[in-house]
Amino acid sequence: MPTYWKKHNILHFAASKGHIGLYPGPAAVMQFAEELQSYKTDKGTIRIPYGGIDAVLIEKTAKWCWETGNHA
Repeated sequence: MPTYWKKHNILHFAASKGHIGLYPGPAAVMQFAEELQSYKTDKGTIRIPYGGIDAVLIEKTAKWCWETGNHA
C-alpha cells in the first residue's frame, strides 16, 4: 500500500473497485469530520468515490497529519 512517509507514516492510500481508500488514522478522521460528511468514513479510513476527489481536502489532511504527528 503506498504511503506518504516523513520520518513516520503520514497516511496510506489504495485504490479499490469503487473508491480510493485514504488512511490518515482515526484522529484525522475526527479532526475533519465536518468536512468529510459527504464521504463514507470508518475508524481511520476515508472512502473517496472515483470522480469525487477533493484534492484540497486530501492535501489539508496530509499536511495536518504531518504537522501534528497524528498518523496512520
